[in-house]
Amino acid sequence: MSWSRVQDHRILGVLLGSLAVLAWGALWLGERGPLSHSLLHSGHAAHMGMSQWTMSAIFVAGWILMTIAMMLPTSSPLILLFHRMVGERPYAGWLIGLLVAGYLAVWTVFGLLVHLLNLALQAVAAGIPWLAGNAWLGSAAILLGAGVYQFSSLKYACLDKCRAPMSFLIARWRGAHPAGEAFRLGADHGIYCVGCCWSLMLVMFAVGTGSVAWMLALAAVMALEKNVPWGRRLAAPVGVVLIGGAAAVLIRQI
Repeated sequence: MSWSRVQDHRILGVLLGSLAVLAWGALWLGERGPLSHSLLHSGHAAHMGMSQWTMSAIFVAGWILMTIAMMLPTSSPLILLFHRMVGERPYAGWLIGLLVAGYLAVWTVFGLLVHLLNLALQAVAAGIPWLAGNAWLGSAAILLGAGVYQFSSLKYACLDKCRAPMSFLIARWRGAHPAGEAFRLGADHGIYCVGCCWSLMLVMFAVGTGSVAWMLALAAVMALEKNVPWGRRLAAPVGVVLIGGAAAVLIRQI
């Protein structure tokens, strides 16, 4: 399939937007179901009769939905530019699909690692009564860590890569082995995207993964950081707000 016409470029944008809307709709429906709480609390899931494998599968599925809803739209400039580069090739649609698959694969692996770390931390907290009774410490630590990371050089290095999609494509696309290069390009972009936004995604663990309103707010912040001319300057104020949120959680417990 060749997507070389101008109107096909618009169609690709509509397809990406529709995919994100469907993912947001699924998350909104999930917010009203009994499973959203189980994404964070394994004890609740066990009480519902879920096995660890079932809970893990639900978490990964929910994480993929969150990635499609929150992160894929922020990477649409790169996907649309890639379409312009490969639109004259046979199987252009397949190459774009591989690019997106590579991007989502990296975020899926990261989500699985987050889930395993979450389970390990819950197991540790369950064995320490004081920690189990002060769950607010986890929220404060996540907000503080995310706020501090907003000022890190690694954050800005990854953000700069995300903010320059054309340079990113030119540096990596050769076209000699299009299928492998497309998937690898998507994965490379996913790695930089994780490096830029992982801490903001983890804020969901502090405010609740079942909250679509918070997801929308965080998605808007990440989209602005990556895709508007003044977005780079937004990182520091967001960091201040997150650190202030950690302080507020602490003060509330005193």
